[in-house]
Amino acid sequence: MADRLLIKDTTILTLDPQNRILQGSVVVEQGRIASIEATAPRTDSGFDEVIDGRDRVLLPGFIQTHIHLCQTLFRGAADDLALIDWLKQRVWPMEAAHTPESLYASARLGIAELIKGGTTCALTMETVNHTDVVFQAVEEAGFRATVGKCMMDAGDDVPPELNEKTEESIAESLRLLERWHGAASGRIQYCFAPRFAISCSRELLERVARLSHERGVIVHTHASENREEIAIVEKLTGERNIHYLCSLGLAGQHVVLAHCIHLDEAEMEVLKTTGTYVSHCPSSNLKLASGIARVVEMLDRGISVSLGADGAPCNNRLDMFTEMRTAALLQKVLHGSQSLPALTALKMATINGAKAMGLEDQIGSIEVGKRADLALLNLNSLHTVPRFDLVSAVVYAAEASNVETVIIDGQIVMRERKLLTLNESDVLTEAEQHSRKFAAILRKR
Repeated sequence: MADRLLIKDTTILTLDPQNRILQGSVVVEQGRIASIEATAPRTDSGFDEVIDGRDRVLLPGFIQTHIHLCQTLFRGAADDLALIDWLKQRVWPMEAAHTPESLYASARLGIAELIKGGTTCALTMETVNHTDVVFQAVEEAGFRATVGKCMMDAGDDVPPELNEKTEESIAESLRLLERWHGAASGRIQYCFAPRFAISCSRELLERVARLSHERGVIVHTHASENREEIAIVEKLTGERNIHYLCSLGLAGQHVVLAHCIHLDEAEMEVLKTTGTYVSHCPSSNLKLASGIARVVEMLDRGISVSLGADGAPCNNRLDMFTEMRTAALLQKVLHGSQSLPALTALKMATINGAKAMGLEDQIGSIEVGKRADLALLNLNSLHTVPRFDLVSAVVYAAEASNVETVIIDGQIVMRERKLLTLNESDVLTEAEQHSRKFAAILRKR
């Protein structure tokens, strides 16, 4: 990490409380934004790194609040299936077959894709086993992530490799928390990640609720993604999903719920009154035919909604530009052309994600004192010219290929489209090598 970094003469899309767009330069010292100046320093001397930002746009790095790095190697291997069949027929068998080596390759592939698309931070749920190697991949790549080991101690048709004993699941989660929470000077965090109500016993969920408060870490789980899932939860518990989770202590500002598509009015009120965070995954919801979340209604009620791509086998890319655009367009079809404007979508992709992860005082906007998690975009491309409105250009027109340079915690991790903390060629070779095992699994089914 450079002690002093200068990004000079650029357009700064701050996403601060005033949503200011500034012309100027940003000075980074010891990983934090030290100053935002209207003019560049007279000399570049005294800086370890200098980035020329002329004709570029600087914005906060994207924050994705629902990712599965463990599934990146399954891209294209689970198409055209609804959620429960998607899990039982394809995803669970492949997760069960992961070795530490294949999981490491999957995580590296996902992280590389995220960085190249301007994502600097992710909340990610991994599989049941070998989670240490995901943390290792995150640490080595200089990425920022809150990672959780998937917890599964119940459910039908679960491969034996994923079917845990309750105490073993909790013990391993606590071991990972002790080992990794706060690692890399706080860049790496731990979360509890029970898969969803169908896969977890009441005892496990109650224990997770208590432990999250005792240990001061968030809970990341799925909820109300699919109508069949909701029906199963009602049959097992006698309650709808959100009410059941809330009754166990899994609602509140320590909880991030992925999807939340099929909610009734009472469930919406629970999310509002408890301050529970929602991660919206529009592309995944469309591809699995799960439905369209009531995002505008949530936002109008004061529920904080952020964005995530979900996993590669249900998207099939980890691209925040796609998610912002899709989220906005879906809500316009439902609620009218003025619904979910570009600025709202961009805030969902940045500061709202930081809030969900409890990191809003650290990242999510370009403000003095915050960690320097930044993306520099080159919008001088055929699909982004002209630019009558900068935010509109970013949300509706830009693509991952427009991301030129990425900085995480003050470290340049990609410069002019070249990854610096990962060898892209090695990442691709390893991914191709390990993907053959999963292709063989599919051929046998």
